Amino acid sequence: MASSGNKKAKSERVKANIVTLKQNGGGIISGVVDGFHELVGKTLALELVSNDLNPKVNSEKGATIKAYNVQKTKENENNEVIYEALFEVPPEFGEVGAVLVENEQHEELFLKTIVIDGFNNNNNGYLNFTCDSWIQPKSDNKASKRVFFSNKCYLPSETPKGLRKLREEELVELRGNGEGERKSSDRIYDYDVYNDLGDPDTNIQLKRPVLGASKQYPYPRRCRTGRKHSHKDPLSEKRSVSFYVPRDEKFSETKQKQFTATTISTGVSAILQSLDAIFTDLNLGFPSFEDIDSLYKQGYELPPLNKNALNIIQQTIPTFIKVVNDTKNLLRFDAPESIKRDKFFWLSDEEFARETLAGVNPYSIQLIKDWPLRSKLDPQVYGPPESAITNEVIESQINITVEQAIIEKKLFMLDYHDLLLPYVSKVREIEGTTLYGSRTIFYLTSKGTLKPLAIELTRPQMNNNNGGKLQWKSVYTPSSSSSSTDLWLWRLAKAHVLAHDSGFHELVSHWLRTHASVEPYVIATNRQLSAMHPIYRLLHPHLRYTLEINALARQVLISASGVIELSFSPQKYSMELSSKVYDQLWRFDLQALPNDLIHRGMAVEDPNAPHGLKLTIEDYPFANDGLLIWDSLKQWITDYVTHYYPNPTTIQSDQELQSWWNEIITIGHGDKSSDPWWPNLTTQNDLIHILTTICWVSSAHHASVNFAQYIYGGYFPNRPTIVRNKMPNEDPSLQEWENFMKNPNQTLIESFPSQIQATLVMVILNLLSDHSPDEEYIGQYMEPSWGEDPIVKSSFERFSERLKEIEGIIDSRNGNIDLKNRHGAGLVPYELLKPFSGPGVTGKGVPYSISI
Repeated sequence: MASSGNKKAKSERVKANIVTLKQNGGGIISGVVDGFHELVGKTLALELVSNDLNPKVNSEKGATIKAYNVQKTKENENNEVIYEALFEVPPEFGEVGAVLVENEQHEELFLKTIVIDGFNNNNNGYLNFTCDSWIQPKSDNKASKRVFFSNKCYLPSETPKGLRKLREEELVELRGNGEGERKSSDRIYDYDVYNDLGDPDTNIQLKRPVLGASKQYPYPRRCRTGRKHSHKDPLSEKRSVSFYVPRDEKFSETKQKQFTATTISTGVSAILQSLDAIFTDLNLGFPSFEDIDSLYKQGYELPPLNKNALNIIQQTIPTFIKVVNDTKNLLRFDAPESIKRDKFFWLSDEEFARETLAGVNPYSIQLIKDWPLRSKLDPQVYGPPESAITNEVIESQINITVEQAIIEKKLFMLDYHDLLLPYVSKVREIEGTTLYGSRTIFYLTSKGTLKPLAIELTRPQMNNNNGGKLQWKSVYTPSSSSSSTDLWLWRLAKAHVLAHDSGFHELVSHWLRTHASVEPYVIATNRQLSAMHPIYRLLHPHLRYTLEINALARQVLISASGVIELSFSPQKYSMELSSKVYDQLWRFDLQALPNDLIHRGMAVEDPNAPHGLKLTIEDYPFANDGLLIWDSLKQWITDYVTHYYPNPTTIQSDQELQSWWNEIITIGHGDKSSDPWWPNLTTQNDLIHILTTICWVSSAHHASVNFAQYIYGGYFPNRPTIVRNKMPNEDPSLQEWENFMKNPNQTLIESFPSQIQATLVMVILNLLSDHSPDEEYIGQYMEPSWGEDPIVKSSFERFSERLKEIEGIIDSRNGNIDLKNRHGAGLVPYELLKPFSGPGVTGKGVPYSISI
């Protein structure tokens, strides 16, 4: 009889709890089939994978154990379906590191979590797997089983031997082979150029240049769809109803419900159809300011619609449709807070200047360092380079010389002169719009606020279809005299500048710098960093949903005849213009907030100042609050990086990490790969800077330019997206000048966006400014993998507490009446970078990601 010491150790019986989401679709047949599968035990097939290699077979993978008795146990109030699976785990199996899953049901299934219970001496007996992924039916995907790794993070060199092959194979599968058209169920991440913005097969006039992979039109890469190419333009992809994004990048159910209720993809067409019925002329303007005001009061009456059409409108834009009675239906907008508090706020020069520091586009204002101002464009093409803004123009409004003002850092500028001037001739060939190059000069007063001094509008010399014309330029100043003519010309010049700023904001500060530039980070992260990589798990909450919202933008907003082309000054040249900005101005290193502020002259390095920077304008709300967020992000990321990378060697030897950064530079932003400003990735500080920049751009940068769009642009005279007529004093006919002199108010009204342009933009700005009910704000939600490492968990908790402190600091700043730039019309405070918010259009809240 063998001694007790030689007794064979018993297997452990462990149980897996599998949480899935109940699906609303599928139809009767699929429901019956799946119900039958449950009855006969065909639901999910699971296998545990050991961290250790299988000693019984010649395999590069860990040993596996199949589950038995997989059963559905219950459904709960959260729309979750719970399954249980049992395993017999022999003692020699070792630690479990992964689970293989097959979906034996008829429909795809969303797998949330797997928790395995019953292990001795292992995390209190529990092992957690956060899945959050769609699994296609086995019948549709026979090639491989899905692998999910435990919440424990591993650098590539630390990966247990039994998981190494699975880690490599999973990344290979996510990369795909670059061939074929992607199906909606795919999980493939790959790159392509922006060759799907036009629709030449429908109309050759809708052909648009390919953005990316060319010296003429450089651009970041988008996610590859693999659609067939156009018949009329072989360089362009065919348009389709839906745009592929990898299956796991789709919106959550809650976000999708909210987005469907106020959807871009169907809401815009419904609005256009209904407005087209109301306003038979697409170029028809508002007759008066009273008619503009009626959008927020009694509303516009919708024409008679059949029941189904009205249901579409009510479902897509319920915020704007008010059923007054059985026969009258109105299109009515909520008035933005500013207009509620001060009906004439938009006329204020002080507010015009303040919004450059605390509005929806705080990224354009810059310090004037050189004088006199000169264009850098070719004078043979565009005309004389000298600015018409002279010393006399400036000094007549301030009590010091221009030279002294520059030394004292008191002169600032919005400069859209050289950027827009090359497009003026082309844009002016389009009916219903016009364009100038512009410069706007501001003076920093003793109160710490900005005062506008001058606007210069320039039309280049033109030798095209507009006829041969010499360069024309004019300077406008705030009228201190009783001249009503000068006052109205100033107001019209401000409208032009605001349209330029609106276009730059939407195309550059918002779309290019956050959405388009971040898409390559999303693709590279999924292609090169395993789901068990700590940097993947750090970045994942900052990158989710970006591909989905970007695909919707390509479908409706930035496409040929999309919202941007219909409603913004550059019209069909809008995306081409953003390509030029990417070429001339975009640099990864300048996406970091401190570097951006220094580059624009809005700050200088000062080791004795808070954040290591001294702001040129002390009361700069975006910078004041933004630096708080930047520093808190950087500290959290510093703690995280130094925990996983104790020395530079661990960074240099991490092949996944190095491949990730190399792919971002050479492919994702490949058109700028040879530029010298790309950071190296050799030290902890390198990685901290790179990650902080990416996380900043996808969270706070995006929040600062997105979630107040309706607050500032919802009353469109405050931020017109287009000015349709030239200035009255630009080569006027006698009749044009007489009309302006008799009724300047009407001249301004006629220059504003048309009724369809204005209302369409208002719908979109409201949708984009809206927080989803399931929005995840920075510091508020802890990724499961962070919570399982005590050191990381403690660091995140400090980060979370710091963000709560920042909430209080911003409230305190807004309570200081001496900070004039923090309060807009009617004392509406600057709250865009307050970290947390409730749902809706709140004008505050910093989500992790570019979710909308």
